[in-house]
Amino acid sequence: EEYWPLFLSVVVVPTFIQLLLLPWFPESPRYLLIEKNNVHATITALKWYRAKCDIQAEIEEMQDEQRSLSSVETLSVWNLLQDDSVRWQVLSVVVINIGMQLSGIDAIWFYTNDIFENAGIPAPEIQYTTAGTGIIEIIAGLIGCFTIEKLGRRHLMIGGFTMMGICSAGITIALILQVKLLFMRYVSVCCVVGIIAGFCIGPAGVPFLITAELFKQSHRPAAYIIGGSLNWLSNFTVGFVFPFLQMSAGSYCYLVFSTVCFSVAVYVYIVIPETKNKTFMEISRLFSKKEAILESQGLFHIDQLKLRKMNGYGGLEHVSLEFDSSSSVP
Repeated sequence: EEYWPLFLSVVVVPTFIQLLLLPWFPESPRYLLIEKNNVHATITALKWYRAKCDIQAEIEEMQDEQRSLSSVETLSVWNLLQDDSVRWQVLSVVVINIGMQLSGIDAIWFYTNDIFENAGIPAPEIQYTTAGTGIIEIIAGLIGCFTIEKLGRRHLMIGGFTMMGICSAGITIALILQVKLLFMRYVSVCCVVGIIAGFCIGPAGVPFLITAELFKQSHRPAAYIIGGSLNWLSNFTVGFVFPFLQMSAGSYCYLVFSTVCFSVAVYVYIVIPETKNKTFMEISRLFSKKEAILESQGLFHIDQLKLRKMNGYGGLEHVSLEFDSSSSVP
């Protein structure tokens, strides 16, 4: 135990390696083309990232986005929050980033030893159980990494949050029944492992990826600021509040996390479209179609709707035609 400061300082090694390697990595191709208007650097970067793929279609898609943003400046956070044309995208970023932390994963990570101790795991075995959960975390992260392009973003997020919700409820049941049924202590350990695995498969990484896919270049920096700020604020909140929640609610405190997980899973299922293999314009149309459906229920006047679509996020003419042909609003 006296060598823990030395062990903690090991983080310097990968950090130093990263600092050495980053200067040789190319910039984001989309940033090079849209922000810097450097076609040659964009092609070079895409060839580096897509060594075995045809990059022509990707370049054309980025050029379409560049033309749509020719008269649009990069939005500030305040302007993004005021932009009604992307309110569903902003709300989605808020929900998945807050849900990512309020899912209870931080409580599991911060207080794993305490959870195992309360579950009745012998003290000498706790360190090995914790190490085992770390291995499960790595394996689950690799599964999510290699399946995200096959299964899609929505399925990983819905499946991950649902798995976490079930396991959080399972911990509550196990902690209540372990007084009468000794094997329940091992059920609680399995539920902890399930929460970590569910988190690493989807909710751990997809929110950061999908934030980029929901917004154009002009909106993306502000969206990342909103998502990142809420993510870390929620992280701090859970770490600070969980001990008090555990003291007041006891075994039932995990039901709070279970409710959050199920709620986010339902939101993703209903609101967020699949973004795999879709351009930014196509994703924008999917959200605009959802907007049109809500507005067709009489929330907005038709003239107001057309005006907002003309000044909206872009690429909404097709949606407007669909709305006009199916709307029952006079």
